[in-house]
Amino acid sequence: MLAIGEFHTLEIDRDTAPGLFLKDNVGNEVLLPNKYKPESFEIGDEIKVFVYLDHEERPVATTLNPYVHLDDFAFLKCVEVSKIGAFLDWGLEKHLFVPFKEQAYPMKKEEWYLVFCYLDEETNRLVASSKVNHFLDNSEITVEPYEEVELIVTNKTDLGFNVIVNKLHQGLIYHDEIFQDLKTGDQLTGWVKKTRKDNKIDITLQRPGYRSIEPNTETILNELVLNDGFLPLHDKSSPEEIKDILQMSKKSFKKAVGTLYKKKKIDIKPNGIELRKK
Repeated sequence: MLAIGEFHTLEIDRDTAPGLFLKDNVGNEVLLPNKYKPESFEIGDEIKVFVYLDHEERPVATTLNPYVHLDDFAFLKCVEVSKIGAFLDWGLEKHLFVPFKEQAYPMKKEEWYLVFCYLDEETNRLVASSKVNHFLDNSEITVEPYEEVELIVTNKTDLGFNVIVNKLHQGLIYHDEIFQDLKTGDQLTGWVKKTRKDNKIDITLQRPGYRSIEPNTETILNELVLNDGFLPLHDKSSPEEIKDILQMSKKSFKKAVGTLYKKKKIDIKPNGIELRKK
């Protein structure tokens, strides 16, 4: 049987009244309904499809690209709540089911939720869970300090924002490391700042060390150009002022300004920094 919830590249085996039957290299078959048939094809052609269960719980193929697939996270909209659970829009005709037991909080129609999609072994159906932390594991850390990682924002806490790191681990971005608006479901790039003895992971959104200076200098130069060559930021500017204008920390700002001054790109004035005329 073809794996549910995954993409497959299959061969067109035969054309029938309900649609095309596709097969893999060991003879497993699945139907691609007529509405997804390509405009032109020949028997023997290969086609990439996503396989899931239809309304009658039968495997079926589609050429549509769902918003989430097996063993992955996504931020999805709840379109229905029934007596058995909630249903999410994942880009396919049959909505993605979330049992009540898999809802971190009772879901509401029209609200958006970060979920993990998995295969229910009892029913062999794709379902989702908003208890995303259950699908993360920090028992064996696979990232190192200063490593670039992919992040998904989960929720805000008193300390900062919890994030999913490389779709494997839970990490934390502290409030003083955040210089942009974050919300649940955001996907962005970050860096590992520290891995702790208790296997907690501290994340930063700015490239650590001197490697961050070059992008920050570009940010400052771009802002100077957009503001007629002058920014009212200096040593005595508050961290909040710098964050509002440049989305970086005061420490990063001072490093970048020092670099630009040494390269004779800017002049430092008592009331701000000025782009040096060529």
